[in-house]
Amino acid sequence: MKKILVPTDFSEQAENALKVAAQMARKFKSEIYLLHMLELPLDLIDPSQPSGSGDLPEAIFFMKLAHQRFTEVMKKDYLKGIKVHETVEFHQAFEGIMEISNKYDCDVIIMGSSGADGFKEIFIGSNTEKIVRHSEIPVLVIKKEIPVFDVEKFIFATDLNLETIPTFEKAVEFSQKLKAKIELVMVNTPSKFITTAKMEEKLKVYTENVSQDDFHFTLYNDVSVETGILNYGNKINADLIGISTHGRQGIAHFINGSISEDLVNHAKRPIVTFKI
Repeated sequence: MKKILVPTDFSEQAENALKVAAQMARKFKSEIYLLHMLELPLDLIDPSQPSGSGDLPEAIFFMKLAHQRFTEVMKKDYLKGIKVHETVEFHQAFEGIMEISNKYDCDVIIMGSSGADGFKEIFIGSNTEKIVRHSEIPVLVIKKEIPVFDVEKFIFATDLNLETIPTFEKAVEFSQKLKAKIELVMVNTPSKFITTAKMEEKLKVYTENVSQDDFHFTLYNDVSVETGILNYGNKINADLIGISTHGRQGIAHFINGSISEDLVNHAKRPIVTFKI
């Protein structure tokens, strides 16, 4: 985990994500790519646009303003000794984040969120949802300030569907880097009840490429999948919750599938997503 991408709008939520990124950078001797997207009207940055005046000085003003805010951030004590690349791009946020992630071959994207209401507003139907949907690398979403980001208990929620095996294996790889053990949990609900025999049969296939030492499995009974994951997370005091996301459907995969919108909106714990 040598390259960490942190998109920022210089908000409190973005700084919470940057603080976690700084902790991970110290732990793994990583570099941070701190990215700010300037979503300016095209006519400000491209004089060839027939509808605009090509007001380059105004674009330069916004660039200088962003650089000034970067300078203020770089003075923070928690970034001392860490190599941070200041990156400002003229892009729509989603496209720019994906481009920079690919350009610098980043290992993880760390983003901030303001909690239940804010997460619903941002995560659903906006840039973060698009990033989670399309990112080929893990996306770690931070909900609040975490003074010590030390992951020991890492839940990975599953329905044991064969389609999600690659994401489980990505989660195991991620957990190994964090030196954490996966708490693989499947929530058994009245509407989608599974017998112990059927569960054991599916689990054997699901985990055949993963060492038994890398995870602990729990079948947890609850009224709904999302409630079960939240309750199980509270029960074991989990440090991180991992979920799969579908490249075509994004968060709709959770709403219509095994994990609902309520989980990502209401979980107060950090969430990391892995693309199917």
